[in-house]
Order: sequence, then structure tokens, then C-alpha cells
Amino acid sequence: MINLTINGKAVQAPEGSTILEAARSAGIYIPTLCYDEAVEVYGACGLCVVEAEGIPKLLRSCSAKVSEGMVVNTESERVVQSRKIAMELLMSAHDGDCVAPCQLNCPARTDCQGYVGLIANGEYDAALKLIKNKIALPASIGRVCPHPCEKACRRQNVEEPINIAQLKAFAADMDLKSDSYIPEKQEPSGKKVAVIGGGPAGLTAAYYLTIMGHSVTVYDMMDKMGGMLRYGIPQYRLPKEVLDKEIAIIEKTGVKFVNNVKLGVDFTVKSLKEENDAVIVAVGAWKSSSMRTKGEELDGVYGGIDFLRAVIQGNAPEIGEKVAICGGGNTAMDACRTAVRLGAKEVYVVYRRTRNEMPADKLEIDEAEEEGVIYKFLTNPLSFNGENGKVKSVTLQVMELGEPDASGRRRPVPVEGKTEEIDVDSVILAIGQKLVTDDVTELELNDRGNIVADNDFFTTNIDGVFAIGDATNRGASIAIEAIGEADRCAKAVDAYLNGKALDTRVPYISKRDESTIDYSDREKESRINPKVLPADVRNKNFDEVSLGFTEEEAKKEANRCLECGCREYYKCKLLNVAQRYDIEPERFKGEMPQKYTHDENAFIERNTSKCILCGLCVRSCREVMNLSSIGLMGRGFKTDVSPAFSLPLDQTNCNNCGLCVQLCPTGSLTEKFNLEKQVPLDEKYTEEFVDIDGKKSSVLVSRYNGKILRVIPNDEISRNSGLSRAELQAKLK
Repeated sequence: MINLTINGKAVQAPEGSTILEAARSAGIYIPTLCYDEAVEVYGACGLCVVEAEGIPKLLRSCSAKVSEGMVVNTESERVVQSRKIAMELLMSAHDGDCVAPCQLNCPARTDCQGYVGLIANGEYDAALKLIKNKIALPASIGRVCPHPCEKACRRQNVEEPINIAQLKAFAADMDLKSDSYIPEKQEPSGKKVAVIGGGPAGLTAAYYLTIMGHSVTVYDMMDKMGGMLRYGIPQYRLPKEVLDKEIAIIEKTGVKFVNNVKLGVDFTVKSLKEENDAVIVAVGAWKSSSMRTKGEELDGVYGGIDFLRAVIQGNAPEIGEKVAICGGGNTAMDACRTAVRLGAKEVYVVYRRTRNEMPADKLEIDEAEEEGVIYKFLTNPLSFNGENGKVKSVTLQVMELGEPDASGRRRPVPVEGKTEEIDVDSVILAIGQKLVTDDVTELELNDRGNIVADNDFFTTNIDGVFAIGDATNRGASIAIEAIGEADRCAKAVDAYLNGKALDTRVPYISKRDESTIDYSDREKESRINPKVLPADVRNKNFDEVSLGFTEEEAKKEANRCLECGCREYYKCKLLNVAQRYDIEPERFKGEMPQKYTHDENAFIERNTSKCILCGLCVRSCREVMNLSSIGLMGRGFKTDVSPAFSLPLDQTNCNNCGLCVQLCPTGSLTEKFNLEKQVPLDEKYTEEFVDIDGKKSSVLVSRYNGKILRVIPNDEISRNSGLSRAELQAKLK
């Protein structure tokens, strides 16, 4: 035995061992992407380097042998810098998406691709559980979210993006029709948390903290929980019966609700902190923003959210027959469509830019127009004119578009001397909302009048008090933004309660070069939108406009997904190493030599754009299977892995053993297996059976010289058993 020291630890290893083998036997991690015990040492990736005292150059631990008295450092500054450069070089030529763009663009980081794929396969329960990892109110959010995920969906480069939001609502509705999913909770922690505000942010934080084992009470000033989802979203978009069911599920997890109590009146932040281990302030933004336009004080001029709340509470104001709504966002759409339903004959939307610049959801804009709303584009209120203290007309300044502003949209500028006037009975200002600052005098506010909260930890100026949602930092935003903050805040509060550090470092992920993606082979399929009530029916009542997806429609729409994110994301060795180091691959950015290789085999899918030339597939095919079905083709930077003469794998001596797939560290080689399209049985596969909980279950088995090479779950029992393929293999007789 050889005695050596690795990272200050005394280690013994058999003579002839490599440093890598010695380190692994001692439980010391050294990264490598090209090493496997089944094949000869290759040393391609350069990641396993270590530093040894007395030796000037770094050693590749996969090949360097141990010697008596050797002192090795596997994480010295020099070693780390070398690995970083090696990783940057590897990643600079790795053109793959770790995560789908839709998920990256979702403020809550919901696994859109995952649940869309599950819906495509009819696995609605699994889809719902995946959604609820991030969203506690999916049926409600699926109906009202402006779906930033869809704005990043690559399917729009073929024709139209996937209808992700409606698919979320579909899966959640299926759950509400059955025994609704209640997650398993962790053991009670003995810690108490108070949440001020029962809107989407407060409810989300309460839900996840309760699942983590903490005792959570939500305090809210209104009669019922829901916040702006209840009091700011009209019934025709979000039926309150749906919201009630989802809130009831949150309550079933153990969250306690206390309504009709107000911050600053019935309690203070500090008084709650004295009774609890932590407090989360999620009071929202309940004050309508002012336009600071002459005549705003007149009777008949209402704030957008004040108007919507009054209607929802059954106290709709008398708005008359002619109504002007100022603004171009979703609140403006809610206000104008509500005004139509209250019986207004002429409803105008006054917006200072054009239709193309409107921030409201396009579907909302179109449906409002179908219901009779009249758009006054490129106009801006100059004054609200009254008689006897009541608004009677609006003078509009005619605008034109100038140069782009900070948002990237062209700035509206007045056309000098050009105005017009419209008669109105009422005006609704839907240009934004803000925090009622009198409610939070104990907390530090910024120059916008919002609570100052740390962007990563959500902490405030009071220890143990956190703040999230519309009341903080930048102010009011969309509900899914508040939900994303609430999820991250729950983790921060849990870490605080447990006295642990929270890692807020953003992990590295690979993204494809959009300019290299070819969509020409994709068959165009029209986007499916749920059927809606006819315009001349829906504009007379508050019934839900959307009729939702049928199962057939949902599965068909979900099957349009391009599956951009890597299927190997959770077990990718390349990503695992990349995330250990602070890498900047763009330093070495150049021409991407690889091109995506389309399906070439019934069992194995090759994507050479993800290949890092580790050689494991080539060597395992040659050294283990004695086949040489694939090899390294070309020279230099343009080398790639390919069958001889670039033949399809089906035309080589490949026996589909799957060993190359098993060893591939990047997802460049993956197994094709679609639950809808079973792997075909042929002479290379036999159907065999295993016993799972006393039930006979089918698996497909590939054998080579009597040795089991691969096991594929073949029926519902084996697919959903939770057993790995190795465990299924162990059950085979």
C-alpha cells in the first residue's frame, strides 16, 4: 500500500493506483467527464487535474500514479483556475438548452415544458403536482396570467406559441374536479410565521412554509382571502368559486386565516413579530395611481382598482352610458369590459400609444373590441371637464410616436395644437396602483414609496421581518411575479428559522444560440385556444368567458411542444461540473462546429451540438462491445462523433445496447422513449415480466450474449412504479 496525503487527509492506496482512484476510495471528489472504469484512460476533458508538491506541472489524476509520501491538493487556486478554463472551452462549443426558454421567462420558474409534456401524455395528476411545486393557485393563475412564458416559447418561430397558461388551468381544473392534491408536510418545526396580506404572494408564502413544517397564520383586511385575485380580477375572467376552492386547499394544508383585521389598527408589524418567529409583509398595492390631470377630483372619475373592487363587492357605481377608460394594461381591459357588462353604451379606451404598444394581453384587447369597446389610440387626457362638480367630457391631446424610450417603445409626443373632446358620464383611471404608505410606517420605504426589501433574502429594516409582492421595491407587477417572489421568500424564511445560510447564487445553465436553430422541418399546426362565449352573449353577463380545454384539445395542444429543454438536465454530469465553478464560456465564443443530428435510429437520438468530444461513446462501443459503430470524424475544431461515412446508425452494426447513452455525460446521446409510442418489439428486444407489489408488469429487455444491457418500462405499472431501470433489472429472473 502507498501512503499519501490528499487535501490534508492521510490516504492509503494500492501500488499502481491513480490519484483519481485513491481520491475516490477516500471519498474525495475530483471532477471528470471522460473517465469510466469500463474503458481505457483517455484524458480528454482536462478537468481531473490536481497539484502535487514538488511537481511543477498539474497532473491529470485519471492517469497519474500515486507515489509514497505524495502530497496532493485537488482544489488549489491553480487547479480551480485550470478547471474553469477547461469548462469554459468545453461549454463554448456546447450548443444546448439546459432549461426551456419558457421556464426561464416565467417569474416563478415553473417547469412549463415538464407539465406540458405530462399533459400531452395524459398524466394530469403528475402535471398538477409539478405545477404546484411553484404555484399554489394554478387554476386561478392559469386564467389570469399574462403568460410571459409564451412570449419566450420557440414554437412561435414555427407559427404560434404553445397555449401554456390555459394548459396550466386545464390540469388544475382536472384536479379540482377530483380529490384535490394535498402535499405531504414535513415534521412540525415548532416555529410560527405571520403573513400580513392574503393575496397571491401571501397565500403562496403561507402554503410553502406550511409544507415545510412551520405554523403559519395569514392576516387580511378584507372579508375573504385572495387579495387582487378576488377584488381586482372580474368574475368573467376568474370565477370566485374557482378561487375559493384553491384557497380551501391551502387551508387544508394547515394554514390559519384571520380576516377583517387591518395592519396599523388591529396589530402592528412589531406586535406580530413579538408573537411569531418571523413575519412576512405582503400587503399589496391597493391605491389607484393618479394621472395628475386637471379635473381628477370631479365626481364620476374613479380609480381602476377602486372601480373593479366596488363592482366585485356588489357596490357598482353609476357610470352612465358613456365611459372613458384611461390606460392600456390588463386593468384597463378589465375596467372597459366590466363597464360594457354594467350596461354602458359607449365605452372608450384612451391610450397614448398605438395598439401594437399596448401592454395588455392581445386576447384581452381583441375580446374587448368584439364586445363593443372603442379604442382611441394616440390620445392622452389633457383635462377632465365638469359641470356642477360632475365630469361631463374629456379633452384629449392627440399624440404621435417619437423616439424609443427606456422601455424600448416609441415615446408618445403631443401634436402641437391638435386636440379632440369626447362626452362622458364617467372616467376610470387604469394607469397603475401603489402601496398605501400609511399602513407600513414601521418599515423603511424607498423614493417610490415602496417597502425596501432585499432582492435575494426579502429582509427589511426589522430583523425577522420580510416583505414581498406589489408593496416592495419596484412596485406593482403581475401576480406570477409576486408568486415567484413568495416561493423564494419562503425558502429564505425557512433558512432564517433554521439558522442556515441560503445560497442565492444563480446556477450556470447552457442556452442555445437562437440563430443556429432550424425550424424548417417542423410541420405547422395551428395553436388551439379554448372556445369562448359569443361576444353578444358574454357582454351582457359576468359568466366566465373561456370554456376551457377539453381533454382532446389539451393533449393535442400540448403535443405541439418542441421540448427545448434537455431531458438529461437532472443527471447531466457536464452541468453538474459547470455549476461548481464561476465560468464565462463567452470568453471563448466562436463558430459552433456541430449541427443538430435528427433521428437516425429507433432507439437512440443523437444531438452532436451537445457533444464535448469526451470519447466515452466511441471507446465503450469499441472496447466493451467490440463494435466500433461510431468514431471520431474529421480533425481539429470540426471533429465530431459520427458513424463511418456519416451513415445512419440503423445502417451500422450497432446493436442498440444503449451503453453509449448510459455513459454520455452531456445529453448528446439520449434514449428515445415516448409513452404514447411504445418502443417496438423486434428481434433485439423481448417482452419479459417482473413482479411489482404482487402485480405482473411488462418490461422490454435487450440482452447481448446473455447479459442484460437495457430494461425499458413497458406498461403503466412499471412506468409509474418509481423503480429505476437498475431496480427493474434486479427484479428480472
